[in-house]
Amino acid sequence: MAKRDYYEVLGVSRSASSADIKKAYRRLAMKNHPDRNPDNAEAEARFKEASEAYEVLSDDQKKATYDQFGHAGLGGAAGGPGGAGGFGDIFGDIFSDIFGGGMGGGRQRASRGADLRYDLDLDLETAIDGDTIEIRIPTLDQCEKCGGDGAEPGSPVDTCGTCQGVGQVRIQQGFLSIQQTCPDCHGNGKKVRNPCKKCHGEGRLQSSKTLSVKVPPGVDNGDRIRLSGEGEAGEMGGPSGDLYVQINVRPHEFFVRDGNNLRANVPVDMITAALGGEIDVPTLKGKVSLRVPAETQSGKTFRLRGQGVQSVRTSSPGDLLCKVSVETPVNLNASQKKLLEELHESLEASGRSHSPATTGWLDKAKRFFGEKLG
Repeated sequence: MAKRDYYEVLGVSRSASSADIKKAYRRLAMKNHPDRNPDNAEAEARFKEASEAYEVLSDDQKKATYDQFGHAGLGGAAGGPGGAGGFGDIFGDIFSDIFGGGMGGGRQRASRGADLRYDLDLDLETAIDGDTIEIRIPTLDQCEKCGGDGAEPGSPVDTCGTCQGVGQVRIQQGFLSIQQTCPDCHGNGKKVRNPCKKCHGEGRLQSSKTLSVKVPPGVDNGDRIRLSGEGEAGEMGGPSGDLYVQINVRPHEFFVRDGNNLRANVPVDMITAALGGEIDVPTLKGKVSLRVPAETQSGKTFRLRGQGVQSVRTSSPGDLLCKVSVETPVNLNASQKKLLEELHESLEASGRSHSPATTGWLDKAKRFFGEKLG
């Protein structure tokens, strides 16, 4: 009888991700596992068929061969417990994340150390220009005295009596018999008779270290800089994790970053806004002159090209967007107030509209109240 297509067996498409393939197999394996279906030959056959499909589709090289040549291209690479790894290993790998241990036994290998995160606060100028900054971080380093095994130098190390040196123990989870990390030796398979006095048998020590972080120009809030191998030391001599430096940019006095652009609120006095003129505007490169045309209203935004930010992901800088806020004069003396009153009377007498926003608002208000009263 011809074999079914592996994607059809698992019920996934050919474009399915590795996570989707694993999820589909886990569902079928849980449903059809022999421990859950005793004396059910059909369920056992479905379980073996799903395991065979997963063995191929979870391996990038085998999957590529299967996608190109089908079953004929695999030869003896899959098809039963005699194939690479066997179904027991596949099933153990799938369920290890649920029950905390594999199905195949064996001593726990050296594990990689944990990754660390460091929050680095920068002002906007430093984030845009880049810099090299020294940071000091707490971490776990491998104990130099015992070399990470937790035993006093020269002290004997015994085989764990709970797991007999295997590093794992078998427990019963309902219909499944699962192996998980030994609670006594934590997977080492050994018991330290005389713990290292320096690290108290932990194999690692709390410490701190100073690192230089090269901040590239143009970083922004949420960007991360990875320092490989600068995280916590691994257990049992395993490799260290990584350090991720998280960038936080402090609020700026003048500017708000918006992608590659900068935004700024620019106050303009009433006379300049009415008659037009030039004002000085601060930028990250120094002040520049901005021409304000006559009759400029509050909320008008002017664009200064090239005065923004060149981020780490682009080759050209953004713009500076200046939003105008027209200021009403304050601290007027009697003479100044009289001049404004005369100006107001002159504007009223002209019979023309000199306040476009106010005129539009009043028209809307009249229609609103007319509808309410009508």
